Amino acid sequence: MSSTPDRVVLIGVAGDSGCGKSTFLRRLADLFGEESMTVICLDDYHSLDRKQRKETGITALNPKANNFDLMYEQIKALKEGKEIMKPIYNHETGFIDPPELIKPAPIIVIEGLHPMHDERVRSLLDFSVYLDIDDEVKIAWKIQRDMAERGHTYEDVLAAINSRRPDFDAYIDPQKQHADVVIQILPTKLIKNDTERKVLRVRLIQKDGIEGFDPVYLFDEGSTIDWIPCGRKLTCSYPGIRMFYGPDTYYNNSVSVLEVDGRFDRLEEMIYLETHLSNTDTKFHGEMTSLLLKHKDYPGSDNGSGLFQVLVGLKMRATYERLVGAEAKMVVAKV
Repeated sequence: MSSTPDRVVLIGVAGDSGCGKSTFLRRLADLFGEESMTVICLDDYHSLDRKQRKETGITALNPKANNFDLMYEQIKALKEGKEIMKPIYNHETGFIDPPELIKPAPIIVIEGLHPMHDERVRSLLDFSVYLDIDDEVKIAWKIQRDMAERGHTYEDVLAAINSRRPDFDAYIDPQKQHADVVIQILPTKLIKNDTERKVLRVRLIQKDGIEGFDPVYLFDEGSTIDWIPCGRKLTCSYPGIRMFYGPDTYYNNSVSVLEVDGRFDRLEEMIYLETHLSNTDTKFHGEMTSLLLKHKDYPGSDNGSGLFQVLVGLKMRATYERLVGAEAKMVVAKV
């Protein structure tokens, strides 16, 4: 592989902390190979260190705590095939460390709180996804983790969530309207008054009309379909599985929605679902299922979040191949 790729494809992965970004990035590495992909955590563009944020009362979610000018200049340079000296935010110390050299790779992934906040950075993206966790699920997960692992009280956990909420609502959440795809994690509708949040309803919201992007659909494109796939070919323990597909509107955009409510008992049976999904951009029959089986232990592998992370990864691979192929054709044409 040449040190400077002919075409750099830029992917944005947005969402709050603890929403599954790291798991999704591991799934992308399966598709692209770690050697072809450079991941940039946008926390490195914090302009205020932890001490300064505490003194000023400005959270990391607030754009004032981040250097968007430098972010834009450096991401643009990488996309143009140039090297950069990227700053490093040290999560252990809370300080900003000396910069490191980053060379362009065929795929650059920018992930964090603000990949789509700045219009200039957003315009550079070739594909974008927002990981959106419903408040009820987020609170339940955080309470389970922080109370069990960190010894926090229920009141401490709620106070921490509520202190971030105004900035999250103002600066992070609005980015989902700009994403090509949103993976939305919601409470299940299959269990009444569920508080454990171990069973989830996950929606894949796919923007229509994007060049080169064909939304995944179930059975019949453009129809509205409710489907309970449990039976002889798919093992379902309580509370079962329900799937939905249909057109919708999201932030005034026409979208196609695919939804899974419930848990999969046997991932090897996912091949049954795979045969009923179209526009998946798999390269061979069963590729989607094999990608899920590869990491059964990843969070969300037994529900719609793992399934949709794999499907979005396949879409990103298709986008990369389309753009690199188009670039190669242009070079040949010029010759």
